[in-house]
Amino acid sequence: MEDREWTLDELAEAYAYPDGTEASHGWLRANMVSSVDGAAHHEGRSQPLSSDADMRIFGVLRGLADAVIAGAETVRQEGYRPARAREAFAARRAAAGQGPAPAIAVVSASLDLDFSLPLFTQPLVPTVLLTGAAADEDRVKAARAAGAQVVFVGEGAAVDPARVTGALADLGLTRLLTEGGPRLLGQFAAAGALDELCLSLAPLVTVGDAPRIMNAPGLSVPERFRLASVLEDDGFLFTRYRRP
Repeated sequence: MEDREWTLDELAEAYAYPDGTEASHGWLRANMVSSVDGAAHHEGRSQPLSSDADMRIFGVLRGLADAVIAGAETVRQEGYRPARAREAFAARRAAAGQGPAPAIAVVSASLDLDFSLPLFTQPLVPTVLLTGAAADEDRVKAARAAGAQVVFVGEGAAVDPARVTGALADLGLTRLLTEGGPRLLGQFAAAGALDELCLSLAPLVTVGDAPRIMNAPGLSVPERFRLASVLEDDGFLFTRYRRP
């Protein structure tokens, strides 16, 4: 592309979800940022690694999604709020049969969350809590009393990452976006549940001991993804990798 700011329509076309049977049962896309030395965040937050173009793409990816999936620790550290409706995506979402904004889906075994926060009290669409069937009953009741939709995805206390896409698809949420954190994303990848990775590579070096974008037990055999696209802005590379 020429040296100018990309329009939202151009980015929406570039990052459109696949159509047809490959996405009919749910398509799980991840969006993460990394420094060139592999850090997924700086001092606990991803914002210091970001840029204006990165935040623009971040907004587009949310604008296209039915649901945004995040781990409970990421929700706490990043101060997650309900997704907001954006006029720029209203017509596109209506044409796709989507609600005004994506649901936020929080993965949590303990349900150790503050249900008085706006994420639960002020969402445009109900926040979804993904937990295991053995989750604490009192916390489940508290979550439901706060207006959250609790979905059991796993037989024990923990969530089975391989079943998340199907569980959300059963709710009519098939265009899925996960924003991590590294532990949750690693679990999705290890379970073979990740369909696409949108990775923003920041031209920054952080050193330190921050985790990589995926932090989970390693695969016995590395899984290959194919490069789907690359955009560049001010030294930042915005890549998309898809499962072959």
